[in-house]
Amino acid sequence: PKPKLHQDLTDMLKSGEGADVTFSVGDQLFPAHRCILAARSMVFRAELFGAMKEKDAHCIKIQDMEPAVFEALLHFVYTDSMPDDCDDTDSLPDDCDDNAAVNIVAIQHLLVAADRYGLDRLRLLCEAKLCRDIDVQTAATTLALAEQHQCTQLRGACIGFIASRDVLGAVMETDGFKHLITSCPAIMKEILDKVAAVWSNK
Repeated sequence: PKPKLHQDLTDMLKSGEGADVTFSVGDQLFPAHRCILAARSMVFRAELFGAMKEKDAHCIKIQDMEPAVFEALLHFVYTDSMPDDCDDTDSLPDDCDDNAAVNIVAIQHLLVAADRYGLDRLRLLCEAKLCRDIDVQTAATTLALAEQHQCTQLRGACIGFIASRDVLGAVMETDGFKHLITSCPAIMKEILDKVAAVWSNK
């Protein structure tokens, strides 16, 4: 028979059978298994078994995270893969004007969650997806995210996009750019140096 560990763990996560810890995220509850979490993340290990152990370790409240993001994080912990709907814009709200942009924001949030829980492979998978989907509207916010979480590959891709495609003016008009300059003021010089280098080679 073909290996089916991936499917077995997916079924275990979905059914909640044998779960010995519950996470409260927003208005949703997520049952999970301590040993699997601890084996996959040193942060979870410390939170569940170490010095950081929660006083009420049976139900742990997660702050500053959307339920859908935590659900995707758990999916990765159990399966070592991103959920299929990370690329499925049909799963996003019908009233979204730009489903692709909303999906990029979801991946940005998942990257933050991966960094928070020390899941380096998930962080790099998110980084790679964001590198492929940089556009005028998301370049600045993605660059600010890359700066905050030390994502070297993503940082370089964002600066390269802004400098090489004559889009700096359009990017500067976005709300994300205003946030970028406020949170990472030194980055502007690097962007302009890159633009100058590109133009000098034309």
